[in-house]
Amino acid sequence: MSKGYVLVVDDEPDIRGLVREILEDEGYEVATAESGSEARGLLHARQPDLVLLDIWMPGEDGISLLREWAGGGTPAFPVVMISGHGTVETAVEATRQGAVDFVEKPLSMGKLIATVEQALQQPVTAAAGADGMSAMIEPVGRSTVMRNLREQAERVAASESWVLVTGEPGSGRKCLARYIHHLSPRRGGPLVEVAAGTIAGQSAAEELFGQQRGGRVIPGRLESAAGGTLILDGATDLDGEAQTRLASAIDAGGFQRVGDSQRIPLDVRVIAITRHDLAAEAAAGQFREDLAYSLSVIPMWVPPLREHAEDIPELVSFYVDRLVEAEQLGYRRFTVAAQNRLRNHDWPGNVRELRNLVQRLLVLGDGLDIDVGEVEEALSVVRTGSTEGEWPPALTLDLPLREAREHFERAYLQKQLQRADGSVAQLARLAGMERTHLYRKLRSLGIDPRETGESGGGRA
Repeated sequence: MSKGYVLVVDDEPDIRGLVREILEDEGYEVATAESGSEARGLLHARQPDLVLLDIWMPGEDGISLLREWAGGGTPAFPVVMISGHGTVETAVEATRQGAVDFVEKPLSMGKLIATVEQALQQPVTAAAGADGMSAMIEPVGRSTVMRNLREQAERVAASESWVLVTGEPGSGRKCLARYIHHLSPRRGGPLVEVAAGTIAGQSAAEELFGQQRGGRVIPGRLESAAGGTLILDGATDLDGEAQTRLASAIDAGGFQRVGDSQRIPLDVRVIAITRHDLAAEAAAGQFREDLAYSLSVIPMWVPPLREHAEDIPELVSFYVDRLVEAEQLGYRRFTVAAQNRLRNHDWPGNVRELRNLVQRLLVLGDGLDIDVGEVEEALSVVRTGSTEGEWPPALTLDLPLREAREHFERAYLQKQLQRADGSVAQLARLAGMERTHLYRKLRSLGIDPRETGESGGGRA
């Protein structure tokens, strides 16, 4: 019996032949394609259990194919990228867009087999978080405000109404949005998460509605989320063109792919997330009033951590357990005095700041107990600014030029993101960059402005 059906997409015949030979010897069924068009034909005939996809191919590159298969979410099958020398950064970017792993050329037989086996064991999810903790569903906390929030979410989830989730950055807004989806009748459908700032300009129609070119269908965000939920993160970052397109689809109850005459019904629940007052933005002329009404049928507000500090011991325990399990970190426990110190902190970064602090103490500390002195020292580092946040960044002449440039770009964009209060639209203006290019740059540098780490705590 075959161990799985693997599709290999690479323009080099030697690579295709080598990979086929290796995998068939291991008991896999293998098909090969030398181009994107040939891969589409094979995919149409039969869905593979795994795709090995070359990044650099003439005509159509692997990243474009990956985006097409993901359709704004995650491909229906695991994808492992094949990367040539000097393209590791691009391969890492691909993993952020849905690929589960990558292997480098020249191919190592052992590495290839191990990667394929591991990829086939991984479940494919529609909305995985960058920090590996997106499976968290129920917001943590026994305080009155958190109990009320969960009860409200349960009532809201039973309806089909669109929801506007507001609150401070890091407070757990995205966790609440996911929680609502998983409680709703749409939980069997896709959960697609998108940063609103990526839907902009002339490409807004293609991003939202998809397109059809030469018989090839590329679904947009709304179609990818059909039957499920679309989480629109940073809703006020939608530019004017995207606002108009989305408002027209809502008004018509459907849309057409670009280049196609077929009408597709609008079958999606949108949960919008923002830190801003959407009604005030609309009143000031910064946001379409009709779209603001549509997005905020049911408003929900996530409280900052300082307003439910009594939940901190439970949150700390939760994050320790999750981080030990997810990242194989050594277990450590917080003393009562350390927990009390955490309860008295003001937490400007909210739950995300707490989670990062717990992770830092697990990674850098020694010994079983975390005492109040160690907590105080960690909080002091946060107040004065860590090495990652230093400005101006230290000039390191020992690094190769490319790494030194990346070091500066990462520090520069992190600093500008702070100035922009997390708004990608404002960051684009400060940095003088076009938004789509800016998002690619942020992903390549490992900077996530979409707050995928903003889980807020939760129970799977």
